[in-house]
Amino acid sequence: MKISQRAQRIEPFYVMEVAKAASALAQQVADTDSPMIFLNIGEPDFTAPPLVQQAASRAIAQGNTQYTPALGLPALRERISGWYASRFGADVAPGRIVITAGASAALQLACLALIEAGDEILMPDPSYPCNRHFVSAAEGTSVLIPTTAEERFQLTREKVAAAWNDKTRGVLLASPSNPTGTSIAPEELQGIHEFVHSRGGITLVDEIYLGLSYEEHFGHSALALSGELGQSVISINSFSKYFSMTGWRLGWLVVPEALTPVIERIAQNLFICASTVAQHAALACFEPETLLEYERRRAEFKARRDYFIPELDRLGLNVPVMPDGAFYAYADCTSAAARLGVSGSWDFAFELMKRAHLAVTPGRDFGHAAPERFVRFSTANSMAQLHEAVARLEAVLG
Repeated sequence: MKISQRAQRIEPFYVMEVAKAASALAQQVADTDSPMIFLNIGEPDFTAPPLVQQAASRAIAQGNTQYTPALGLPALRERISGWYASRFGADVAPGRIVITAGASAALQLACLALIEAGDEILMPDPSYPCNRHFVSAAEGTSVLIPTTAEERFQLTREKVAAAWNDKTRGVLLASPSNPTGTSIAPEELQGIHEFVHSRGGITLVDEIYLGLSYEEHFGHSALALSGELGQSVISINSFSKYFSMTGWRLGWLVVPEALTPVIERIAQNLFICASTVAQHAALACFEPETLLEYERRRAEFKARRDYFIPELDRLGLNVPVMPDGAFYAYADCTSAAARLGVSGSWDFAFELMKRAHLAVTPGRDFGHAAPERFVRFSTANSMAQLHEAVARLEAVLG
């Protein structure tokens, strides 16, 4: 069977290959005194709060399971608009908000609406691999630009300007980022978007971890940029991370209002609508009781960060930039790998899996700029598990 060139351009998702190996080993060691600890998957260990679960059950019991409009439940779009106003001081009209089947569908819709075959989209290296594959699926080309710790592993206006050419369509950023947990400083983001906007380009910002920001300076939505800049940014968001609804597959897209009917037309044909039950459940995410619970969880994620990253540094797994959001630590494993007699993050990850029964993600997924130096730890796990992980790392690294 002939496979399309489009499909062949999609690289394997290596984090899932590591996860499969870790799961297989986990079965073998499940009944030992050293079961597998998973610090490799970016999924909150919290689940949807009680009011959200109850809202889902109520929707099913009341038969609220029919298709919704392709743009989503009007009430949910209104509540998201209100959340932007109260949490970020951003004026986001409900008419700009499109409810989607996860952030993945949001990115797909944005790419299909805005990218032509041959268009180039600038992205930082390292960055989340699936984002560049959405560009590729729309017949565009991702141009990965190496970044440094001094730049918080984010693009700068200068680098965007230097890389811009006749084929460039825009930029795709993530703030906070996977795998680094670092955000773009608001002044830098404004500079990037000013430049892109002046060239008639598009600025897409993946903000799925924005709710899990820990530092006031960085916890701002791109949609809060002043004037026309905030109105022309395209933001991707999700109920998966801050709202703890990963498997519910619900997200949203914020676009300039003139683009809404275009996105609606594509969504009608590709998806019809996002899950109706998930949408009714998500209405309860914005109840005061639920928001208080989410803030308690955010404080817990911050406490995990504040404990775990200094411990990694102490053990020789240097994290060059303290994450200001999300639940990741992007650590340089060069010296630690040498102490285990291996070279590179891929072999280091499998050596940790074998010796410490600890699953982490090697840097191979995240780009081409020295991925062999870095591994990503996920702190989306209990504090008790993180303490045990540190003990095991200390035992094998000395």
